[in-house]
Amino acid sequence: MRENPQRARNELKSACRQVFEDSAWSIVSESHRADLVERLVDEVFGMGPLEALLADDEVTEIMVNGPESVYFERNGRIVRSGRTFSDEASLRSLIDRILGPVGRRVDESSPLANARLPAGHRVNVVIPPLSLDGPILTIRKFSERVLTLDSLESFGSFDKAMKRFLVWCVLARKSVAVSGGTGSGKTTLLNALSCELPKHERIITIEDSAELRFLEHPHVVRLEARPRNAEGKGEVTIRDLVINALRMRPDRIVVGECRGAEALDMLQAMNTGHDGSLTTLHSNSSSDAVSRLVTMVRYAVDLPVDVIEANIASAFDVVVQTARFMDGRRYVSEVAEFAFDRERRLCETKTLFERATPDRRGEWRQEPEWLDEVEMLGIAGRDEVDEWRRQAFCA
Repeated sequence: MRENPQRARNELKSACRQVFEDSAWSIVSESHRADLVERLVDEVFGMGPLEALLADDEVTEIMVNGPESVYFERNGRIVRSGRTFSDEASLRSLIDRILGPVGRRVDESSPLANARLPAGHRVNVVIPPLSLDGPILTIRKFSERVLTLDSLESFGSFDKAMKRFLVWCVLARKSVAVSGGTGSGKTTLLNALSCELPKHERIITIEDSAELRFLEHPHVVRLEARPRNAEGKGEVTIRDLVINALRMRPDRIVVGECRGAEALDMLQAMNTGHDGSLTTLHSNSSSDAVSRLVTMVRYAVDLPVDVIEANIASAFDVVVQTARFMDGRRYVSEVAEFAFDRERRLCETKTLFERATPDRRGEWRQEPEWLDEVEMLGIAGRDEVDEWRRQAFCA
């Protein structure tokens, strides 16, 4: 079956056709027979009741809340699926098939697990006794198609002026943090920004679960963290990988998400010559991002808050806040810069751009302090910079 899966599928379908030749099946319609065969093939070779949802490119999240409750997200909205598992044992069997090939397992002593499917989809599993209604399976899907800044502009996530600004951020080697809530499109935007990285640079990506995809960049080194095994050994954290990446001669470091002590190493890297790095973090606003970063740094070392905030202001040039509207649309809601106030000993947030909803045009309040560098570095000419100012402030 492993050597020739298509042949194995065909043989199973052929066996089913032979069974249907029995007169007892004459009362079952052809369409119902075909549906039964597809379900059996999915059960044996695929993901059972979830196979059709995984094959649907418009589905972005699959949520199984026990054997009889399957939901999915399409176009930002959660919908209940008519598909169910026959019983809890069937759902547990699927979970074991997902976790087994990647060396993970769940049982009562270890009822939580994270994994990644071969297609790159991220999987989270919770089983009893932690989950009270049976095994919980959540699959975050990632499209095979890489979304670029052009794609996001066409979706209405931002306008032409914002797209040009984001490209300039990358080309001018500005360190960018993409901030936002769960499901707001942080990773999607980070991936789109990564696609703008110059082809002559050496890029090192560091992720908890590999999600970033590049179009045609010739020099990308992908690193993925590893959880501890069933014996509690072998863990390699994001922080371990960030520290190691500094020894790998990176031009840029792209961290899928800062969520813990690795924030300290990111700040140190950005403040010691590794400018132009990119990362994401969970935060409700660009100003909240400061307190989130302070908290994460203090997971690693007990530094005074004002020292940490000074490092944050020095490390990050731009914070791009993403948001998810009630109808599921995702958009850039805010862009800000950090500045350290030496008299008050705190990191201030200077808002450059705000957009309240995806139906309203965003408003640029002021231009970035480094805008003149774009012309000086040869990234854009004077006419292009002046045109951007007209688009941003005069439209």
